[in-house]
Amino acid sequence: MKHMLLILLENEPGSLSRVVGLFSQRGYNIESITVSPTEDITISSVTIQTNGDTKTIEQIEKQLHKLINVLKVTQINQNHYIEREIALIKIQNSGYALEQSKIIIDTFNGKIIDIIPNIYTIELTGSSKKINIFLNIIKKISTIIEISRSGIIGIVRESAIF
Repeated sequence: MKHMLLILLENEPGSLSRVVGLFSQRGYNIESITVSPTEDITISSVTIQTNGDTKTIEQIEKQLHKLINVLKVTQINQNHYIEREIALIKIQNSGYALEQSKIIIDTFNGKIIDIIPNIYTIELTGSSKKINIFLNIIKKISTIIEISRSGIIGIVRESAIF
């Protein structure tokens, strides 16, 4: 089962490597990771998506709390949250399939950000589920040349959590 952890840590050299090192040393896989400073430049926000059962995730949380520079760890998929991911997708097709692709891109609120003959580069923002559904549909009528995904970012809806 996928889990998302939102970690607040001091924005100092080595802080992120300690977090990643913990996952590596314990044999936990990081499916995606995004990092950015918060409104307070001395604190960074890290969103990690990982897999594991409830017991494994609890163990990861406990280990993260022990790390120097880690201020707070929250498993955000246990709360009401909003997640987003950006995907850049390059597809190739022609003729009727090209027109069908435009309809699908519009339906998913995607943007065509670059066009060269018979090749579109699409920007799609939304939940991972939305992006996966889009990819499953578009690959039935187009050839997917390349995909670049940002990884998930998330935020808890209640303001009192963080």
